[in-house]
Amino acid sequence: MSEVIYPQESVYNLIPKERVQTQKPQRYMSKFRPSVVLEKKLTKDAMKTMGPPKVEGPSPEKYLKKHSKEPKLPEKKQCPKEVCNTCSMKKPAVPARTENPPMGIYTKRDFIKTNTAMPMKPQPTCVDTNKGHKERLENSGLVPKYIKKRDYGEVPEYLLQRNADEQRAKEEYDKFVREQTDQGAMKHLSDEERHAILERLKSNWDKLHHEYQGLSLVTDTLSKKAHKERLEVAMKQLENDINLFERFKTVFLSNN
Repeated sequence: MSEVIYPQESVYNLIPKERVQTQKPQRYMSKFRPSVVLEKKLTKDAMKTMGPPKVEGPSPEKYLKKHSKEPKLPEKKQCPKEVCNTCSMKKPAVPARTENPPMGIYTKRDFIKTNTAMPMKPQPTCVDTNKGHKERLENSGLVPKYIKKRDYGEVPEYLLQRNADEQRAKEEYDKFVREQTDQGAMKHLSDEERHAILERLKSNWDKLHHEYQGLSLVTDTLSKKAHKERLEVAMKQLENDINLFERFKTVFLSNN
């Protein structure tokens, strides 16, 4: 059973109460409403969507004729003679039947001798398409053209200058090394000593690499991290020294 809550009983509830009618405010009406309505009526097309109620059918006399929709050229207008003959210079007149060409002109030039002395040789050409397009053989790239130059195959001047500068710098360096060696300030390292030093450097790198491979995969403490960084620095220094000894065959050591 649903519980219904009733208001408390009171004597004052028996007194009739006056109804208070609230006055609703007047609805807002824009002052531009009449002009908007008038503008809408002016721009509105009558029966735009549904079409006119009665449509006049086509007349049977106005049937579609052949070639009626083809474009037509404007009619040719006949221009007067004054406008058509606008050319100021006229062509020479046709020679009359009685006129004869000039005869008896004599020249001392021997055309046969001139043609045989300097004959016109045809230029060699090549056909590069199936439609017969011709091109001069000299510019086609099929003939070795640049090997006939005077300076073909010779070393350029800038390379000669560069080689001379390198040779001069090498001679000066060799002279400086010879002077330092004579004074006893530098010592030349023999090939046996160089190879022995190189082998010791590689063996030291192998030991460090073996130790590096045995490190823990997880560097969770500061000591492990420091030890790993120390091994990496030592291996990098050994790699630089090995590259230096393998790159240069001649090594000098300072006595100081």
